[in-house]
Amino acid sequence: MCPQDLFSADVAEPAPNPRAPLAERLRPHTLDEVVGQTHLLGPGKPLRLAFDAGKLHSMILWGPPGVGKTTLARLTAQAFGADFIAISAVLSGVKDIREAVERARMNQSMGRATIVFVDEVHRFNKAQQDAFLPHVEAGLFTFIGATTENPSFEVVGALLSRAQVYVLKSLTPDELGQLMTRALKELPALKLADGVDTLLAAYADGDARKLLNLLEQLDVAARTAKVAEVDAAFIENALAQSLRRFDKGGEAFYDQISALHKSVRGSDPDASLYWLVRMLDGGTDPRYVGRRLVRMASEDIGLADPRALRLALDAVETYERLGSPEGELALAEACLYLACAPKSNAVYVAYNAARDFVQSHPSSDVPLHLRNAPTKLMKALGYGHAYRYAHDEPEAYAAGERYFPDDVPEQRFYEPTPRGLEGRIAEKLAHLKRLDEEAGKT
Repeated sequence: MCPQDLFSADVAEPAPNPRAPLAERLRPHTLDEVVGQTHLLGPGKPLRLAFDAGKLHSMILWGPPGVGKTTLARLTAQAFGADFIAISAVLSGVKDIREAVERARMNQSMGRATIVFVDEVHRFNKAQQDAFLPHVEAGLFTFIGATTENPSFEVVGALLSRAQVYVLKSLTPDELGQLMTRALKELPALKLADGVDTLLAAYADGDARKLLNLLEQLDVAARTAKVAEVDAAFIENALAQSLRRFDKGGEAFYDQISALHKSVRGSDPDASLYWLVRMLDGGTDPRYVGRRLVRMASEDIGLADPRALRLALDAVETYERLGSPEGELALAEACLYLACAPKSNAVYVAYNAARDFVQSHPSSDVPLHLRNAPTKLMKALGYGHAYRYAHDEPEAYAAGERYFPDDVPEQRFYEPTPRGLEGRIAEKLAHLKRLDEEAGKT
């Protein structure tokens, strides 16, 4: 079979096993049968051009579950007549890699190409990933890895440099609708009421495999209950609660917490609440969300509204006392308050500037007048000498006093913004600076 045959629907394929799961029975046999990924497979798009060129190359398929990563790998092997060796990084180890290498050598001796497909390649450690390198470099086999995680962080650089990364996307509601139409032809007894397709697409959340599994479950449930037409109420009763796609250690997790943080920072209460609910709906620990809200209160609001930090801490404490779902309302309240509060990252910037300064300069001695002098010896050595007690000074401020080490020039780390309470803080600091100038402080 030549690579172009991969696009044709006329290629003879063995009849699917009627007892196989629906997802397997509907697995595409040509690229034209693939639903979604038009940004890669459409005319003139990268992956289609690669197939048209007729040259195998190593690749990493990066995308969420159920979007066709394994299907594309199998179609690649089919198109080029290559032996397809599938390895699961969850279940396999170095022994399986060695066996794949030996099989590839046998294929090479017979003039046949080999594709080694590693599902969830991000779960292999560095040494296991490195084991593929010399064989990929020598052209013994073509490597295809599938991952739900960002390859930049999860795939070793040497392997990443030898493979083209293709980003696969979640299926849109329209694409899920196309898939549903195909599936219902395989399930002739399953009749759906108007509007149910939209509900099922929401349950599937962009995951084709999940959609097909849901339809298969509904078909069994409807026939068991002798229901002629499946409506929304039947679906809610028949299906267990369907959690959204949310990998607590993966890319979706960090993307969503990033979206929440940026929405709060951008003072959009509605988007902030949306991402908060998305994360809770997806199964993330509300305590984690609470910790992130506390961080936002310090990083993005700070002294523009010091109440924000206290309110965020109160929300976390409230959740700890009430638990779910009652306590989640307190997190929502804090989220909305933070989004609506005046914004300032002056504390965050000042802290980082001070930390960088301290790390890049030697440790200087504390000036004598700032040292405590609890003993006679310390007093005799000048500890605390000439210290000016601020409360005894006009406006409780020792104008012209110096608090940095003697060999460290005056620094200005904190620059308050004109927003919220910081506007008043800025006015006060400007007034104190004028007092210093009047006292002759340089």
